[in-house]
Amino acid sequence: MENNDLLEEAKKYGFIQDQQVWLKPFMNYPARQVGEVKESEDDSLVYFSKRFEMFQDKVKNLLDRIDTSENKGSFLMKVLHMKEQVGSYDALGEFERIYHTLTKAEEDINETIKQNREKNLTTKIALTQEAEALTESIEWQETTEKLKELRGTWIKTGPVEKELTEEIEERFRTAIENFFERKKNFFEDKKKMQNRIYDKYRDLISQSVALQNSEDWEGTTAKLKALQNQWKEVGGTLPRKTMTRLWTDFRKAHNHFFERLKKKINNEKNESRGKYYETNFERKKELVEEGEQLLQQRSLGDAVKRAKELQAEWKKVGPVSPEVSDMIWERFIKACDKVFEMSSLEHYIRKRQQTANEPLSETDDLQARINALKDFIKSDRNELEVLEGNLGKLSDTPGNDTFRNMLQGKIRNFKRKINTKTEMIETFQNQLSAISR
Repeated sequence: MENNDLLEEAKKYGFIQDQQVWLKPFMNYPARQVGEVKESEDDSLVYFSKRFEMFQDKVKNLLDRIDTSENKGSFLMKVLHMKEQVGSYDALGEFERIYHTLTKAEEDINETIKQNREKNLTTKIALTQEAEALTESIEWQETTEKLKELRGTWIKTGPVEKELTEEIEERFRTAIENFFERKKNFFEDKKKMQNRIYDKYRDLISQSVALQNSEDWEGTTAKLKALQNQWKEVGGTLPRKTMTRLWTDFRKAHNHFFERLKKKINNEKNESRGKYYETNFERKKELVEEGEQLLQQRSLGDAVKRAKELQAEWKKVGPVSPEVSDMIWERFIKACDKVFEMSSLEHYIRKRQQTANEPLSETDDLQARINALKDFIKSDRNELEVLEGNLGKLSDTPGNDTFRNMLQGKIRNFKRKINTKTEMIETFQNQLSAISR
């Protein structure tokens, strides 16, 4: 929509009062302030009309996703959240129409949920009846697989009405548990004659415990791996609780040795990593120190070229210790920023002087640079204010993490650039004071 059309739309639903932008009342919502006039009243109205178009697009996108989704019920909370935003979103437009549209979507979803729950109930009753028919079976393996299949289907089947949930789940669970309790008792009785299996496991545990404090790292590793293979080859089964306890004792002895081995290896790696970090840190300090001297030791053009080369070299240097990583990076990027900001300033000043077609005195030249930097800072602060405003309005949901991190990165960059320009102003002001004296 063209700006003129957007302006007309904005005037239908909003107005300006005391340099504040207001949304007219609608439905049960009173008039409310959505923003303030930044440049001109018309520009502000167009801006908030564009924001309404953004909100309208979000609603359309949500409705399109609902239309194409098989699981429409999963969108209910998103629709409700979007309805809440109707009363708080800072924009100018026909919110009443959007509200009714979302209400219709909410009603449709609730009807779909109701129909799905009725369908789920029919499915779960059939699954329960089938499970109950298998409760007394003695075909242990075949029935086990069938009941697992029924349980898998049950899990994939959606919920039923809350007042029926407990009863239907209890019936299904009881049928399953009754069969497996009978199966457990049968096999426990059968396995009573297999006590020799238990003795084999205990012997492997004893051998493992005897080796757990060994410092023959290579030899003991081979022996423990052999014991692990023997454990797998024992065969037979024991009650789950007993098997869990035996396995825990066996694994504890092995873990004790291999954790000691891991610690030994890590200590050796840390010593190597420390030297690696130190070498990288020294190289990065060299790059930082050169970057901080670029404007004193080179022409501006050469400084810009060298700053880009330093950045390329920085990427090739490996990591440093986390304790100093942020500090050394801030020094480096600040030094590069100063070179690039000075280059941008010089380009701007040259264009101004070409337009004016007359040379400036040294004092006027310094003042022109100070004024230009102040204008640049003002522009940066405006951008920063918009970014911080957008960040503040961003909902705290995992889905927004990527966009939030992007905004925070841009905010840090603008703050750093503002600080750099401020330091440049101080430098020029000191030069100006020196001339005046």
